[in-house]
Amino acid sequence: MKRYVVLYLATLIVLIPIDFLFLRTVAKDLFTSQVGEMLGEIRLAPAVLFYLLYVAGILVFVSAPPGATWRSTLLYGALFGLFCYATFELTALALLKQWTWRVVVVDVSWGMFMTALSSTLGLLIADHIAPRA
Repeated sequence: MKRYVVLYLATLIVLIPIDFLFLRTVAKDLFTSQVGEMLGEIRLAPAVLFYLLYVAGILVFVSAPPGATWRSTLLYGALFGLFCYATFELTALALLKQWTWRVVVVDVSWGMFMTALSSTLGLLIADHIAPRA
């Protein structure tokens, strides 16, 4: 149980600053220029809930299985990011008039990179702090 807590917290602690950096630099200007009229104020509760659930998904599908290695976590983290981010982005593109392919490509690529990186670093940190039994 301790390992899962360490893995969860390590992944969360890596993911959040990386994602905030992207959101405050690249994404801010991109989303404002592409779909700015649709943007509102950030709602804290749904944002927090997203991060908590997303990291739980990373553990279940990517980094917590017994045979997970840094290589498999890097690959499956990228795939998990692709599937999750593409689900949102392609649905938005299908339903929202102002959504653009540029936003889809940038955000899905970011989701893949960020998930692969945070899941892999989270695993390496957990392996160091709470090695598998």
